[in-house]
Amino acid sequence: MADCLFCKIARGELSTDFLVETDQAVAFRDINPQAPTHILVIPKKHIPSLAQLQPEDQALMGELLLLIKELAEQQDLGDGYRVVVNIGRDGGQSVDHLHFHLLGGRSLKWPPG
Repeated sequence: MADCLFCKIARGELSTDFLVETDQAVAFRDINPQAPTHILVIPKKHIPSLAQLQPEDQALMGELLLLIKELAEQQDLGDGYRVVVNIGRDGGQSVDHLHFHLLGGRSLKWPPG
């Protein structure tokens, strides 16, 4: 999608330091971190939210989750971390492009908010 912020980031149109880039995904630090480690993992394919996933996205979702696991290991989050997906405005989604938040580096409380 041409005007999607995360599509522009994934295409390299905006200056962003990728922690990881694969054929299908990119990972980068959140500009408004909510924990010492706050990384966004996004598919390069434009999917507005988890609610719009299709059966053909199954392998992509597996790749994203394995990428999150690898990032958590690289970031030394062995004491624990949280993976968050916000869906829709009431769910806290601020960018209409599926993205996962990897949060860690401190004790995370529940409920989150």
